Amino acid sequence: MQEILTINVNLTDIYEVKGKSAEAVMINFGGDAKSEFFEGVILPGGVDTQKEFYPERRTLSARYILEGKDMEGEKCRIFIENNGTADENKFVHETTPRIITDSKALSWMETATLKGTLEPKEGGVIIHIFRVD
Repeated sequence: MQEILTINVNLTDIYEVKGKSAEAVMINFGGDAKSEFFEGVILPGGVDTQKEFYPERRTLSARYILEGKDMEGEKCRIFIENNGTADENKFVHETTPRIITDSKALSWMETATLKGTLEPKEGGVIIHIFRVD
């Protein structure tokens, strides 16, 4: 596996609803990304939506756009949708990312098999995205 993106996520706002049979959380965030392929920032509007329908495990779906430069110095954007399921402690260790980009140099990310991991940090997480194939 090769790490293709490292994304430093800083949580900004958390909104929760707890019902009788389920709960939902929406987490807004910002941050930046650095790797040998891309450097840039998370644009406003990044959100991680988490749902838990009792007694099922919590699921997450984070969606955000990075804006910056690819490894050829070209301006570009990368949309990421990152999905995962939490463990019994409500933490997600692995995710399945999907990417859309307008970068010609990074277009291979759209069809690559990807795996994500989350590393907790104070005030957020660090997302590591790996190319599996």
